[in-house]
Amino acid sequence: MASLQQTIYSASALPRLILGSSSKYRKELLSRLQIPFEVIVPDIDETPRPGESPQATALRLALEKARSVALAAPNALVIGSDQVATLDGEQIGKPGNHENALAQLQKMRGRRVIFHTALCLWDSRQSQAEHAAQIENIQTFVTFRDLPDAELDAYLRIEQPYDCAGSAKNEGLGIAILEKIESTDPTALTGLPLIALTGMLRRAAFPFFAT
Repeated sequence: MASLQQTIYSASALPRLILGSSSKYRKELLSRLQIPFEVIVPDIDETPRPGESPQATALRLALEKARSVALAAPNALVIGSDQVATLDGEQIGKPGNHENALAQLQKMRGRRVIFHTALCLWDSRQSQAEHAAQIENIQTFVTFRDLPDAELDAYLRIEQPYDCAGSAKNEGLGIAILEKIESTDPTALTGLPLIALTGMLRRAAFPFFAT
């Protein structure tokens, strides 16, 4: 009984943690840490700016997502993240439909694609904005298999990854169309780099493994 009471007390003492995202994939990844969190969807314009590099776009949007939620959530830690896929420096967005997804996979087959996954942790407990944000970009290099149109089309009809930049879910059947994944953070490709995030939370004095 004492142990149960201690666990409840520790959980109630945790800082308020907010995921600033509408992504079901990021919500699932954050759930793996087994810590309580809320979800608030940020309202920002995610259009890339003219001449902006893919990395700069991802970093800016991750920061803006976290900051926009933090403005309405004092005394909280807010997570913002954004991902931009690039091939030969050109941004690859979410396909939205089957035809666009097939065109993406045809363009990327046999090629190496860079995924920029930017992460921001905004500590709204800080009184000065320059001390509030931790931000980092994690690069993942993905080599796609050189597959025929029929296989690519069949994959898309089965998994329908039309809400994923790059038109493939590496955590699902999409792994079968990939040849290699190179990254320092294995969950970055799915949309939320947990190694980087737990490091940021530790620097913000978030108490993991509270007992």
